[in-house]
Amino acid sequence: MSLLKTDLSTFDNEWYKPGRPLLVRVLWYFVNYFFFKSPFPFYGPKRFLLRLFGAKVGIGLIIKPHVSIKYPWLLVIGDHVWIGEEVWIDNLAKVTLKSHSCVSQGALLLCGNHNYKRTTFDLLVGEITLEEGAWAGAKTVVCPGVRLGSHSLLTVGSIATASLEENWIYQGNPAKKLKLREFKTKR
Repeated sequence: MSLLKTDLSTFDNEWYKPGRPLLVRVLWYFVNYFFFKSPFPFYGPKRFLLRLFGAKVGIGLIIKPHVSIKYPWLLVIGDHVWIGEEVWIDNLAKVTLKSHSCVSQGALLLCGNHNYKRTTFDLLVGEITLEEGAWAGAKTVVCPGVRLGSHSLLTVGSIATASLEENWIYQGNPAKKLKLREFKTKR
């Protein structure tokens, strides 16, 4: 049995650099609060504000109310991406949402975690990518370093702790491969 214990007083986050000065981060905090986390319904101003703060945003972004984005300058969004209500993009690292990807209501894209094996509880960060046509369903969690392959689907309430293969449906905690995602054309 180990005699070592977590000692949060020794936590040192000095190595982490969020990519913008404190003044910009504080300004973003208020913009995020009043335009994104609020019931503000208009997509155009949100697209403009994201670009203004350094996000790369394609055409046709649908971003619903009550969304929280940690750092827009670490966000890359393709064309015709949907982001649902109460999504939290906790992007301590780069998050890429490629064209036609969807992040449904209440999903959490979590780029940070802590090293539970260290007494200092060190911060760990990893990028997240949703490839073209990938879908993170409602109330899902996508963990640091995870990639949702092209047209993969993470079903409602599931947690992706590892990358998902393209064209597969995943379910559970941790998410397991369920079946191929099959498409049908309109009649």
